[in-house]
Amino acid sequence: MKWIKFTLDTHTDAVDILSYMLDEIGVEGIEIEDHVPLSEADKKQMYVDILPDPEENDGSAKVHFYMEPENGNPEQIILDVQHIFQEIKPYTNIGKGTVSLSETEDKDWMNNWKTFFQPFRAAEHVIVKPTWETCSLADYSPEHDIVVDIDPGIAFGTGTHETTKLCIQALSKYGCEKKRILDVGCGSGILAIAALKLGASFAAATDIDEIAVGVARENMHINRISDDRFRLFTGNLLDNTHADLSYTYAAPSAAAGTNETSLSTQLGNDFDIVTANILADVIMPLSGVIRPHMADGGLFISSGIIDTRADEVENTLRKNGFLIEGKEVLGEWVCFVCR
Repeated sequence: MKWIKFTLDTHTDAVDILSYMLDEIGVEGIEIEDHVPLSEADKKQMYVDILPDPEENDGSAKVHFYMEPENGNPEQIILDVQHIFQEIKPYTNIGKGTVSLSETEDKDWMNNWKTFFQPFRAAEHVIVKPTWETCSLADYSPEHDIVVDIDPGIAFGTGTHETTKLCIQALSKYGCEKKRILDVGCGSGILAIAALKLGASFAAATDIDEIAVGVARENMHINRISDDRFRLFTGNLLDNTHADLSYTYAAPSAAAGTNETSLSTQLGNDFDIVTANILADVIMPLSGVIRPHMADGGLFISSGIIDTRADEVENTLRKNGFLIEGKEVLGEWVCFVCR
């Protein structure tokens, strides 16, 4: 389907009032493009380590919104927008104050990304594939390979990123047979599912995003993981926020019976392997609080670490009592395996 794209050239000072007034004329959603630098709080909320070099903030901004050709009158909307610019001009900087039209390509933007997610080998005997594809790899062996089916939805985690591959390779190398796994920051659930398919007896997984936890639940079922083999939690171990048990699949214990119980209490303390494919800024403080959840001799697999911060993470792991057993690198990303 083709869409008409409206672009308003304006100033950052006018964006908020434009958003409000566009809503008043029936525009249900807008896209804002500006050069305002991200604050440190923004960066932490986005959980990113690498950002593109910022452009000089000249105050300019573009506001975009879209309309189906058959469901509106572009000429009338242009007049409405021009009227809005004239109305707010006396008391805010509107910048150029112009509106232009263009037409998007006739593509299925919701599903177009799927063409880039194809079956691939994540570890020696582990293949990851999207649910809508067949396992067409030339070296696929049903006798020797396990297949993890993933539909990431809007959660992070197709497995194609180097950091996820590093974690899956570590799980495969160090072994999961009959072990209890905890995945912190589970995204689509790919690491917990891979561990269970590699022979783990049980997996718990947490994420701060309840949407991701819902996607992980769906992927567990897609992979025919029985409900008694996993529990999923929405919560944050770093601030020990209360867990949302709406995605919990084992019968809660007395200690984990209500949302009043902290996530730390509900998780327990007997995991043989903990995985955390997050970011350096999360892994470092996590390494200071995760040990109480680990069985004696347990393994901590951490990735999502950009190589420029590897030494910093390694030093923090050591300070928190971990012994580094392995350091694997793929591209510019690093994975530590420690006890």
